Amino acid sequence: MSKSELIVGLDIGTTKICAVVGELGDAGLVEVVGIGTSVSTGLRKGVVVNIEQTVQSVRKALEEAELMAGCEIHAVYVGIAGSHIMGINSHGVIAVKGGEVAQRDIERALDAARAVAIPADREVIHILPQEYIVDDQRGIADPLGMAGVRLEVKVHIVTGAVSSAQNIVRSCHRSGLEVSDIALESLASAKAVLTEEEREIGVALVDLGGGTTDIAVFANDAIKHTAVLALGGQNLTNDIAFGLRTPMASAEKIKLKYGCALSDMVRTDEFIEVPSVGGREPRRLSRQVLAEICEPRMEEILYLVDQTLVRSGYKDLIGAGVVLTGGTALIEGCQELGEQIFNLPTRIGYPRNVGGLKDVVNSPKFATAVGLLRYGAEKENQGQKKFTNRESGMFNGVLSRMKKWFADIS
Repeated sequence: MSKSELIVGLDIGTTKICAVVGELGDAGLVEVVGIGTSVSTGLRKGVVVNIEQTVQSVRKALEEAELMAGCEIHAVYVGIAGSHIMGINSHGVIAVKGGEVAQRDIERALDAARAVAIPADREVIHILPQEYIVDDQRGIADPLGMAGVRLEVKVHIVTGAVSSAQNIVRSCHRSGLEVSDIALESLASAKAVLTEEEREIGVALVDLGGGTTDIAVFANDAIKHTAVLALGGQNLTNDIAFGLRTPMASAEKIKLKYGCALSDMVRTDEFIEVPSVGGREPRRLSRQVLAEICEPRMEEILYLVDQTLVRSGYKDLIGAGVVLTGGTALIEGCQELGEQIFNLPTRIGYPRNVGGLKDVVNSPKFATAVGLLRYGAEKENQGQKKFTNRESGMFNGVLSRMKKWFADIS
């Protein structure tokens, strides 16, 4: 398989690193041909804190993916997250030259919208068009070729800390990889798990990761709000390790196998075996005790998500409800607790519209990696078919702004 046929999504997460290898199939379908995962030890709350450990974890995941796919990986589409990520809404207005909207007018409008004050230690990661307005005609997805004298665009701008992005790129380069592009992880997850109908009606994607919880709100098929909370499944693991006095590795296994976000769902006659620390004998505890540890932390995380949605002003637009994804969403009772807290329809999001080894990646914990794969596939397709300006706005500009970073690091 040649390098040009391959697309690789690399999810560098707080608790795991996942590489998914795919190739473009018919009708834009992405065929998954390989997957590799490894334990992540060099990140904290989505941010690289030890490059050498991160490089080792990335290499291990890549080796596993290469072995399964029978190929060599040279370039990746990598995700970025962390509490340093910020999203703001902006708009730009220009006068249309010649009475007809041309591509250069659209680019000028986007440049005008981008002209907001951004600190020197931050960089724009995405400029995501929400809608275009031509002479007070609202709700236009692609104004190219339309008659008018005034063009306005509303955009959502995602920014991140320059150093955090550079450290992700540096980790990839030290692993022998080129970075094709960087994408916000919540947007990648949205590409993997959301339906077109949900994006149109209005939906909130909540990616419950290991170190962070990523939020993205869509309405009218456009991004409206993004946010990142510095809480995730690792906080839950810490609570279990402390509450049950068990090693961290055992706490993680207990969380995944027996954890429950609603203590009411656990029968009183259920018991689990808990390993002890210091060579002591394992203990037999009621699963109800575990649920009583899990429930307050899950309540806290989902309550903070709800507060974020309320403060954003877009909760009333979420007609299709909330989609929970990420590894922590697999905990029993998470969906039911979400419905109680959000007071909205809630479902668990699994990767959609993928072929090949789809049964291997059919889990919320692979949503970000599969989404990065789809993100890369759409970028690869850009040269073959024309996207609307709303869609191309997601992809254009990021690479050109980051080439300087890549050059500095090489």
